[in-house]
Order: sequence, then structure tokens, then C-alpha cells
Amino acid sequence: MKKYLLLCCVLVLTLTGCINKSQKDVYNNFKNTVENSKGYHLTGTLELLSNETVYTYDVDVSYKEKDYFRVSLKNKTNNHEQIVLRNDSGVYVITPSLNKSFKFQSEWPYNNSQSYLLQTILTDLENDNEKTFEENKDYYIFTSKVNYINNDDLINQKVYIDKNNKLSKVEVLDKNNNVKIKVDFKEIDLKATFNNDYFDLNKNTSSKIEEKTSSMKDIIYPMYIPLNTNLSNQETIKTENGERVILTFEGESPFMFIQESIKINDNLDITPVNGEPVLIGDTVAAMTDYSVNWYSNGIEYYVVSNILDGKKLLEVAKSIGSTPVIK
Repeated sequence: MKKYLLLCCVLVLTLTGCINKSQKDVYNNFKNTVENSKGYHLTGTLELLSNETVYTYDVDVSYKEKDYFRVSLKNKTNNHEQIVLRNDSGVYVITPSLNKSFKFQSEWPYNNSQSYLLQTILTDLENDNEKTFEENKDYYIFTSKVNYINNDDLINQKVYIDKNNKLSKVEVLDKNNNVKIKVDFKEIDLKATFNNDYFDLNKNTSSKIEEKTSSMKDIIYPMYIPLNTNLSNQETIKTENGERVILTFEGESPFMFIQESIKINDNLDITPVNGEPVLIGDTVAAMTDYSVNWYSNGIEYYVVSNILDGKKLLEVAKSIGSTPVIK
């Protein structure tokens, strides 16, 4: 009987050791893969759930050591493409079809979780000493906290690694365990090489602009307005580029929402921004302490307040779609 109990104890300890070793091996393999890569290229599909609407992007990511990044996000519905670029000059969000760019003095991508960048996925895993590990027939799954500085609703990420030790997908969840962001990785080349000009600003802008101006067919209204706040004034101004519409909201949370036709220049138009790039709905916006600015469907949008901070304004911005709301 004693021999039997001893054998059982040894067996339990051995199995426990194997499980722990499996978790450690999978994690260390992923960590070493990311840290040892001098350049990578990956493609995939990103799904973003915003206000019950799912936005789907084709994602193309390139990385070269010394912190060069190029992320192409192409909306699969309207083929609208934006490029997030980091090089020696700074961080840019480029809209090639409009020849426009925001320039940020930012620590992006290291100051915020990013579901499609290997470095930030690893950083979230590294920073969470309470991350969990599970295994099913298809995947090894790590769950950890995330750091989306502009969205407090995003709490955890699930990182799925297949049985060939390849990153398969990442899911970002809210406090109710609803998936709000999902990235399915298609191809990952961990030995990719790039010329320096691949990350050059001018190389990532368009030289063929067909339309020189945009036009507003409808006025767009936010579907989310803070409590005890109402539309108090609507003004349309003729500009040399077309029209500018100014919606003024007053009450406990006053703000202004501006939408404007765009003149598309032959040369790249760069707008300096003291803020951060943030993905909202069908586009990448520039968010500051008291404003959110973005381009969508050839129109420039701007939400600003001297009372509400950037996070509150982001809620308004996320509620603004391309479909006019009858007032």
C-alpha cells in the first residue's frame, strides 16, 4: 500500500511538472521569438466592435529593429487605408488617399496595448504576474491584463498560440468578457528585411490623387450625447473648399462637433498633434487632452471641448458614423 501511495505521489508530481514545463516552454518560446527578431512582417484581419457595429480591417504590419514600424489598416468595407508609421522623425498617421497626415511626438506603440504588434502583446504578458494559462486540443492560451490608456473598458487579452508554437490570434475583452477586438493572424515572417526607405514618410504617401476636393452630402450627428447636454446651435459656413458645419452642444458637458469638406493638396499636408493615435470605428483618430480629430469618407471631423477630457470626447467620436441621424 505504501509503495502504491508513493508511486501515485511521484506520478502526480511528474504530471504537474510536465504541465508547468509546457506552460514555461510555450511562453519562453514566444518571448524568445519576439525578442530575437530583428525584423518581422505579418498580415491578418482585425475586427473592432464599436457601438454594436463590427468594423473589419486587413492588417499589414512591418517592423525593423531600432523601432521602425509600419502598420497598414485597410477598411474592408470601403477600402479606406490608413498607415501608422514610426521612424526617426516621429510617429505619423497617414491617409494616403487624401495626402494628409497627423504627426505625433509620442512613445507609440510602447505606451499602449496594441493587439497586432508582437512587442506589445509580449509586454502585456510580461507585466502581468497573475496571467493564466490553459490548453485545449488546438491552442495554448494565455490570458493577461492589458493597458489601453484611452479605453478603460478593455480589461484582458487572450493570446492563442497553436500547437506548432505559432501565434494564431488575439482577443481583447471588456469587463464582461465580451470580445471587443479580435486579430486573426494569417502569415508571420520573423526574418523579414526592409530597406530604410520602406519606413520613409514620402514613400508611404500617394502620388496619384484624382479628386481634389471632397463634398458633404449630409450632416452627421453624434448618436451619443452626455447626460444633460443638448444641441443648442447649428451653423453652416461656406469655405473655399466647400462647407464647414459647426454643431454646438451646451449643458453639463459642453462640446463642439465640426465637420468640413477637405481640399486635397498635391503635397503631403502634415498636422502636428500633441496626443496619441487611436482606432475608432472605421478610422484612426488623433486624440489630445481636449479634442479628437479624424478623417472619414473624405470629410474631416473634429470634436473639441474646454470642459470634457479626451476620453469623454472619444465616446462622442466613437458614436459618429457615416449615416446621418435625423434631428
